[in-house]
Amino acid sequence: MMHLLVYILIYPVIWLISMLPFSVLYAISDVVYLLVYYVIGYRKKVVLNNLRLAFPEKTDEEIVKIRKKFYRHFVDVFVEMIKSFTVSKEEVYKRYKYTNLELFDELYKDGKSVILTGPHYANWEWIMSLDSFVKYKGYAAFTKVKNPYLNEKILRSRAKFGTNLIQTSKIIAEIKHNHKHNIQAMYGLLSDQSPQLSKTFYWSEFLGVKVPIHTGAEMLAKRFKMNMVYIETKKIKRGYYETSFSLISNETEKYPDYKLTDIFTDKVEKQIRTQPEYYFWTHNRFKHLNKAPK
Repeated sequence: MMHLLVYILIYPVIWLISMLPFSVLYAISDVVYLLVYYVIGYRKKVVLNNLRLAFPEKTDEEIVKIRKKFYRHFVDVFVEMIKSFTVSKEEVYKRYKYTNLELFDELYKDGKSVILTGPHYANWEWIMSLDSFVKYKGYAAFTKVKNPYLNEKILRSRAKFGTNLIQTSKIIAEIKHNHKHNIQAMYGLLSDQSPQLSKTFYWSEFLGVKVPIHTGAEMLAKRFKMNMVYIETKKIKRGYYETSFSLISNETEKYPDYKLTDIFTDKVEKQIRTQPEYYFWTHNRFKHLNKAPK
């Protein structure tokens, strides 16, 4: 009953906000940014610590400037997520462009599936629209929301382009099924956050700091002989993004362990260093500092 009550109270508000035009939403975002940054101070210490570890060569003034830009973008992404509940496909197509979709046409010819991997950078929600432009059956791993009513609404919102949302814990079973029945599919995995230490198999440097690294994308690509493709999204201007893709490997099974993960991590790092304000810095990426095995 409590989940239902929360849903009844919260979802109508979310829906009404979502119906507002982008211009009004970004005006709200400007106000929320002031509250989040100057009044609430949401995870400011975490963000500051992350930035100082990642960019030790930058001055305090430069770090603070990046942090402010990040929070402005962070709140923008939050309102864009809310807008996703009611935004039309046509509006997303206008705001979220792809530059080299022909890569997937070529890869589809080899009969294999694709692991599509990338970081929490720029706007990672609207990548769901990719399913409208490729031949593959699309899947995206997601973490279930505890409230079942809100969870259902989120699933419907994200699946409007045809992408199948599947819990991370169930994705291996789905890959096995599709592989067995020769179904070519594309599986979207965001692999830049810290794994649990109990599930860590590999440590490496990321932005100059030795951290535990997710290896699930590599493991799945090699096990099922899938192509591995990297997502790179750029923020062109407020509310507008451009995404391109680069092939990590079309022969993943031939790589030594962790090499594909290293290639992925290197790509993420280069992308972050280009415009660090668009990375998801509120995640405590370096919480396991100095815990790496000798």
